[in-house]
Amino acid sequence: MPIYEYECTKCGRIVEAWQKFSDKPLGACRHCSGKLHKLISQSSFHLKGTGWYVTDYANRSGRPSPKKKDNKSDAKPASSKKPEQKE
Repeated sequence: MPIYEYECTKCGRIVEAWQKFSDKPLGACRHCSGKLHKLISQSSFHLKGTGWYVTDYANRSGRPSPKKKDNKSDAKPASSKKPEQKE
């Protein structure tokens, strides 16, 4: 069930309510009996399991997946800076 947020127009309190989609919206504040209006808030959900872009298709862009480093490749590449020239 989704959680809806309501704000009272009289006292300014914000109330959360677990409601079904088919439930009627709340009308009166339980603290001051003022009128409530529904707030639009950012929903947070995570798509878990297989079949989603993040889990199955993100690495199929034609580039190989990252591999473990070899011990031989620990050497640093040569610097591309030119030596300073004195006049």
